[in-house]
Amino acid sequence: METYYHPQDLPKFEEIGEEAPEMAKKFFDYYSAVFAEGELTEREKALIALAVAHTIQCPYCIDAYTQACLEKGSNLGEMTEAVHVAVAIRGGASLIHGIQMRNIARKVSM
Repeated sequence: METYYHPQDLPKFEEIGEEAPEMAKKFFDYYSAVFAEGELTEREKALIALAVAHTIQCPYCIDAYTQACLEKGSNLGEMTEAVHVAVAIRGGASLIHGIQMRNIARKVSM
């Protein structure tokens, strides 16, 4: 089945800088710095990225950070739990916006 996303495109990510090399360098330097070992381990950062990838529903990111998590020693249980954390936060964020709906409904109903 043909899809918009092609897994073979993921390794081509750096090509995005061909027409704007200075901007790409800045982005990739920043990106590398963010994912370097710091207060959080590279493994922890990969788990966070995997959870965020599911929240923003980026197939390329899900692919990349699933691989990164495995390479950095995470197991399927940890990765699944990270995804559930993302789901809980995303679900909660959707629900809390229900208060805005309720406030508007009350205002309109007056």
